[in-house]
Amino acid sequence: MVQRVTAKVGDADLILETGKIGKQTNGCVYAQWGGAAVIATVCASHDVVEGMDYVPVTVDYNEKFYAAGKIPGGFVKREGRPKDKEILVSRLIDRPMRPLFEMTFGREIQIVPTCVSADGVHTQDILAVIASSAAVTISDIPFHGPVAACRVAYLDGQYIVNPTFAEIDRAQLEIVVAGTAEGFTMVEGGANEASEEVMLGALEKAQGFITDMCRLQEELQKLAGKEKLPLAPLDITLANAAQIEAEAEPLMQDACFRQGKLARGAAVEGVRKAVAAKYADQLADPVQAKLYDALIDDIQYKLLRKSILERGIRIDGRKCDEIRPITCEVNVLPRPHGSALFTRGETQSLAVTTLGTSLDEQAYDDIDGDRSEHFILHYNFPPYSVGEVGKLTTGRREIGHGNLARRSLAPMVPSREEFPYTIRVVSEILESNGSSSQASTCGGCLSMLAAGVPLKKMVAGVAMGLITDGPKYEHYKILSDILGEEDHLGDMDFKVAGTKDGITGFQMDIKIAGVSMEIMKEALAQAQAGRLHILGIMEQCISKPQSISLYAPKILSMKIPVDKIGALIGPGGKNVKALCAQYGVTINTDDDGTVTIYGKTGNAAEEAKKAVKGITEDPEPGTIYNGTVKRIMDFGAFVEILPGKEGLCHISKLSHQRVEKVTDILKEGQQIPVKLLEVDKMGRLNLSYIDALDEQAKNK
Repeated sequence: MVQRVTAKVGDADLILETGKIGKQTNGCVYAQWGGAAVIATVCASHDVVEGMDYVPVTVDYNEKFYAAGKIPGGFVKREGRPKDKEILVSRLIDRPMRPLFEMTFGREIQIVPTCVSADGVHTQDILAVIASSAAVTISDIPFHGPVAACRVAYLDGQYIVNPTFAEIDRAQLEIVVAGTAEGFTMVEGGANEASEEVMLGALEKAQGFITDMCRLQEELQKLAGKEKLPLAPLDITLANAAQIEAEAEPLMQDACFRQGKLARGAAVEGVRKAVAAKYADQLADPVQAKLYDALIDDIQYKLLRKSILERGIRIDGRKCDEIRPITCEVNVLPRPHGSALFTRGETQSLAVTTLGTSLDEQAYDDIDGDRSEHFILHYNFPPYSVGEVGKLTTGRREIGHGNLARRSLAPMVPSREEFPYTIRVVSEILESNGSSSQASTCGGCLSMLAAGVPLKKMVAGVAMGLITDGPKYEHYKILSDILGEEDHLGDMDFKVAGTKDGITGFQMDIKIAGVSMEIMKEALAQAQAGRLHILGIMEQCISKPQSISLYAPKILSMKIPVDKIGALIGPGGKNVKALCAQYGVTINTDDDGTVTIYGKTGNAAEEAKKAVKGITEDPEPGTIYNGTVKRIMDFGAFVEILPGKEGLCHISKLSHQRVEKVTDILKEGQQIPVKLLEVDKMGRLNLSYIDALDEQAKNK
């Protein structure tokens, strides 16, 4: 039986429907908003694993090109591996939903939202979050939802809930908020130096819509919801648990607060093995061994949180608002166009900037339309950064962290018109113990300045954490610049980046039911203080762009009359191809008459620019040109003043004295200054050698 619920959202109805399609799934919902539509399905494996201590959830959002009436580009005309955008939307769905599944469910869960229609107006990612949550909510899979998402834009002093694509492009702030009816569980977005107050206002606007969408899903659940499947917890408890805890806790008290990540990890592992040795017979049972490991982890969890909540002391000895020691270096590599090494505690980013031409821009072919970006940031997290062995891959973590760092820096990157280079930043994480994405933001900023990129302002980022206690989280501590352990054992990971004057990028994940506006306000204020501290250290290293590297391509830009574009290009591109071959450059011409010349050397680019100028500019009487003598006649010499443009310098204009033979003064191939006296009615150029010499002598 088909069941449907609807709600008016902006200019169109948002529809959630189930019972018509995907009937072999655990849950399936068709969601439509205007011309955007998503089919969200969820399936759980049949096999049950008792005592599972994690939630094996995967989210695979995918977009079909037919949704926008397009055929995929490329040789193979079908959708292939997930694009970056699809991975980012998958993360957007996964992060607010994952904490709401039961670990003891014991089955693998796969959520597949598929965008099957796109109208270029209504954003499909928000619809995909709602549809995915609705599919799980009505399914037989235990879930402490529903959740919903909302996008808020701040434009011209006004908040716009669920803006169109056009409004997003013009917004000072764009924020995506996800959560339950009770509170926020995920926040991410970017801004052009938005204030903390503006961001808090956006959060308040989002909560009403999220609550409404959760209520809509609950209506659908009442109509079509299935009975939930049972959980599969372990019925077995750890033998001698109290005795083991009493022995392990004092040892862990010392181990957990050792200085240094590796030393701390080794000490904890030493305690784990030492205590386990006393109960070797008992722990030979794999179930008892698993329960033992869980107890040791729980002891560590309690010790860390107790120390922070009661004493305000973290495992590395810092106060709650204290930033780890920071060092910054630039120009650490000899050949790349710009490089920087940013180290904060035990987290280190080697950021390298490469400058390219417009031909190096990142092109995107997706259902939202073809586009290109002149600023690219890639993040790499190799296994050696945490002292492990593994494959070098580009996974969802790399794409997500890279996107956050790029979003944080992008508002301060100059436009193509201001700086006609394509800019690629690569952050190689050489060492990691928390907040590597924000180290990439800081390192990326430094490396771009080292490469000569005229950033509008410097950008830094910091990751904030949260430790709470009490049924309503009334007792809490906010942590600045969190460690990896504090991220793992804490309740929040809130990354905030920006300039001295405002926020440019942010991302927040919550492990508890939601955070209050009071906590958000305090966290933002503490993040601002941390950000200003970091910026102060970065400015001591480099505060303005360096000269562009000798190894970078040389780019010159000029404007030509639109009606001269055809003359420059020539039939079939003949003229521009000849110029590129002659001077060893690349020439790009835009429809508005902007000509960009890319040369391997500055001389080549300058010579090519002169040639373009010669082809596209009309000679001006009274101007002195540096010409080349092409032909000598009895009555004078023909001099090329611009590529393809020659004029006559009459013998009478070679000297103040009588000249018997032109060859007494000039020879073919000679470079001479000439003044353009006039362009006659027939378009002929009359030149003077002596007038140019006289004027040059006068100006000395």
